[in-house]
Amino acid sequence: MPFDDILGQTTAKRILQNSLRTDTLGHAYLFSGPAGSGQMKTALTLAQAIFCKTLKDDACGECLECRKVQHGNHPDLKMISPEGSSIKIDQIRELQRVFSYRAEGGNPKVYIIDQADKMTVQAANSLLKFLEEPPVPAVAVLIADNSQSLLPTIQSRTQRVPFAPLPPEMMLQALSDEGVPAPLARCAVSLASGLEGCKELLEQNWFAEMRNLVLQLAKESLGKNGSAVTTAGQRLFKTGLGEHLDALFSMFHLWFKDMLYFLYRKHDSIVFIDQLDLISNYARTRTSSEWVAYMEFAAESKKKLRFNVNAQLCLEQFLIRLES
Repeated sequence: MPFDDILGQTTAKRILQNSLRTDTLGHAYLFSGPAGSGQMKTALTLAQAIFCKTLKDDACGECLECRKVQHGNHPDLKMISPEGSSIKIDQIRELQRVFSYRAEGGNPKVYIIDQADKMTVQAANSLLKFLEEPPVPAVAVLIADNSQSLLPTIQSRTQRVPFAPLPPEMMLQALSDEGVPAPLARCAVSLASGLEGCKELLEQNWFAEMRNLVLQLAKESLGKNGSAVTTAGQRLFKTGLGEHLDALFSMFHLWFKDMLYFLYRKHDSIVFIDQLDLISNYARTRTSSEWVAYMEFAAESKKKLRFNVNAQLCLEQFLIRLES
């Protein structure tokens, strides 16, 4: 795909295209920024542009070389990602073995290391010399959400290319263009860190179901009719939804924040915009400080899950507090 098809990231695209145009391509780049901001898509577009037989500073997307990258079978492109929880030294050794052979097309070889911040110390040390002096002409792209956790020596040997979070309006428009209903899109954009993350979330069968359940539990708990705990037991822990309690607490956090947005007349910021009538009924039943306290309780409940507190107990305590 051409660079123009990548949303936002004007600075990153300008750096890379200028390098291609002026034949000053670096030997190693560090794509740093929040997950889901388009780093992998940009890395693959850069690889296409390097191999492309039609354009100098972009990918035509149509020549044989571009299509090989698209189909994941270009012989001069090597992709590395964590095996389990980390990138291991054997993966870097295999990269070095593959790169001991010359490129087939006369262009530099390209390797992309996704989640490079998950390299073991041994893997990172093994990469160091190879990064600076590959046996054949090569371009490295390291992708890292947390670039500061990389070895300082690796950071110093790479050219940093910054990626910024995409503006929510841009992501909402892109999702709308793909036919995603606005209520689901607004929720996904508020929970995921980038467009790809939004799409992954929206593809999960449980996501829309969880959103509906949060709305039902919110009505029942804030209405103080005492049925929320029973509903949660039936709908969550007897189905697969119970595996996604962190998302439930995140959605509740957004729901409470919507109450504040309504009180402060910031309707454009409301996530559950399709529930505006309901929000208008509930928003004034609590003070601003009470809604903030609910938001904090949702965040605390999510934190408890990470410390392996019993999930059902955690949710029941949360709902009972809302009903009190």
